[in-house]
Amino acid sequence: MKKIVYILFIALFFQSCKEKKTENETDTSIRPNIIFIMADDHATQAISAYGHPISKLAPTPNIDRLANEGAIFKNNFCTNSICGPSRAVILTGKHSHVNGFRMNGDRFNGNQQTFPKLLQNAGYKTAMFGKWHLHGLPQGFDYWNILQDQGNYYNPNFIKVNETTKKVDTTMVMGYATDIVTEDAIRYIEKVKDENQPFMLMVQHKAPHRNWMPALRHTNKYDDVKFPVPDTYFADHKGSTASKEQYQTIYRDMYEGHDLKMTKEKGSTELAHNPWTTDFERMTPEQRAAWDKAYLTKNDAFHKANLSGKDLDLWKLQRYLQDYLATVAAVDEGVGRILDYLKENNLEENTIVVYTTDQGFYLGEKGWFDKRFMYEESLSMPMLMRYPKAVKAGTEVTALTQNLDFAETFLDFAGVQIPEDMQGKSLKPLVTNTIKDDDFRDAIYYHYYDFPAFHMVKKMYGVRTKRFKLIHVYDDIDEWELYDLREDPAEVNNVINDEAYEEIEQILRQSLKELQAQYNVTEKEFERAKKQQIKNAYKSFERLRGQPMKAYEH
Repeated sequence: MKKIVYILFIALFFQSCKEKKTENETDTSIRPNIIFIMADDHATQAISAYGHPISKLAPTPNIDRLANEGAIFKNNFCTNSICGPSRAVILTGKHSHVNGFRMNGDRFNGNQQTFPKLLQNAGYKTAMFGKWHLHGLPQGFDYWNILQDQGNYYNPNFIKVNETTKKVDTTMVMGYATDIVTEDAIRYIEKVKDENQPFMLMVQHKAPHRNWMPALRHTNKYDDVKFPVPDTYFADHKGSTASKEQYQTIYRDMYEGHDLKMTKEKGSTELAHNPWTTDFERMTPEQRAAWDKAYLTKNDAFHKANLSGKDLDLWKLQRYLQDYLATVAAVDEGVGRILDYLKENNLEENTIVVYTTDQGFYLGEKGWFDKRFMYEESLSMPMLMRYPKAVKAGTEVTALTQNLDFAETFLDFAGVQIPEDMQGKSLKPLVTNTIKDDDFRDAIYYHYYDFPAFHMVKKMYGVRTKRFKLIHVYDDIDEWELYDLREDPAEVNNVINDEAYEEIEQILRQSLKELQAQYNVTEKEFERAKKQQIKNAYKSFERLRGQPMKAYEH
């Protein structure tokens, strides 16, 4: 009898140890895989899960799967609306002035702490594919294959790390960039999926960045679609000097050949004004022939119409949206391919999949393309997350969240301690319903530094709450803007001088002061940023000498 009791005791002891091991997550096989998919300049308005009228005509069914099967974030914002700085914030969980990458032209210090390094140290396999755009080479990744510089849509050059020698090779890869990056990601998952080690994979597309070149299979996808014209397309920009003096208006600042794919005359395939020819020159003769065939009929129809004035301005909007949304189509297909692969290989239950972009983008609102401003279309970032094991399907998050929070979120889900010097907050409590949305954050802080630069959008910082937004445009001019987002969602009525909003303004100014103190924004920081901007501006002028760019001619 004693022998039987002893055997039962030993069995229970080992079972207890096994259960304890699971609770402490020391068994790496139970930690979630993480796939972070980021497009470049993908507007919230162009994701059908968000319900915008434009996206209803150009749906994104695969990206929508993440919202339907997981969580959609309704108030997610960037800290600095431009490519490189947003990527640096995502990697570090720190604002631009802390991680050191304030504007394109800066160099990212790869030696600093990033969430991929922390995951790598905690036993994760880490990899990066696609757009890097931070200068230098990635650190914290076991493997990477990144686009050279900004990258090209057709037959792009990739910088690849050799797995055995760590030698860096730069090679041209034939094909369409979005498809190549998707293929790379799937091949990597195939390679590591059976290893007793979780993986974190960053899949970062060039698309739909300017100049919006669709895959050949999509060049005529939206030719017969007439997209809705924003009410503010011909805005007069009253109450905002910065808005009046920008150089990102569709009907004034787009290049006819480069951006709008317009030809010089009927029957010709020679592009109109096109200061950058690289994208078209990289095509093979077969690719270029297919491209020209796709655009010839619609360009000839344009020449025959002989449009002018507002009719021409509206035509340019339609051509822009047709190309932009057709470029998005391949990204959506790529997301679908990755999701299908996870399902087919029994990986979806324990894999976190996130889809986002580096910032928002204008699709004709205020007459604009591009980003940079603190207005909603530029500030807002799509964010969708699926994790069947922990996130309930159909979850909607209305809390004020930012790209500042991504690093902390991934570390939290992976069971890795979040460093105290990171400035964001984990989103895990929001998607697992352990905290109420309204208790997460009262306001967000934004700061854009890149002036003078292309598009000539002035420096600005500000605070946004659920209802109000206060913006300070500084340095070149000194101007404040205040918007009531409930009464004026299009942000066309600056109420900074309206007596009815005096109390609100004082509350927002105090909130702004507190956020700047919280994030260590000092007067000394403004001086450092100004000196660096002057240095970067000289570099830009030198690099772009001879290019007919209105921003620099101005």
